[in-house]
Amino acid sequence: MAKKVLIVDDEPHIRLLLEQTLEELEDEGVELLTADNGADALEKIKTEKPDLVFLDVMMPKMNGFDVCHAVKRELNLDNVFIIMLTAKGQEFDKNKGNEVGADIYMTKPFDPDEVLEKAYEVLGIEH
Repeated sequence: MAKKVLIVDDEPHIRLLLEQTLEELEDEGVELLTADNGADALEKIKTEKPDLVFLDVMMPKMNGFDVCHAVKRELNLDNVFIIMLTAKGQEFDKNKGNEVGADIYMTKPFDPDEVLEKAYEVLGIEH
């Protein structure tokens, strides 16, 4: 079964940057999915069951913390690896990310190489 990565961000240029960063994963058979708000993200996570989610924190309809909490604590989808992406690097936000079950917390601006490296690592793909 093909692995799936969901990119969630309400800013089109960030979604595009992440898609471009991760597009080489498609050569490995990975399907890239996107959502532009928290509510859509949660629906896609329920239906598509992605292996990895890059999740923005500040979004309309439902923020990243709430999405992460729903996935990890309510739906118990522990096999969905969540990397929270945020412009907020404060300790408070990192602690909140940990509380809701985020697997990794990365601050923006992110290093595309680091994002790609993490994706390979999480998906268990050699490159």
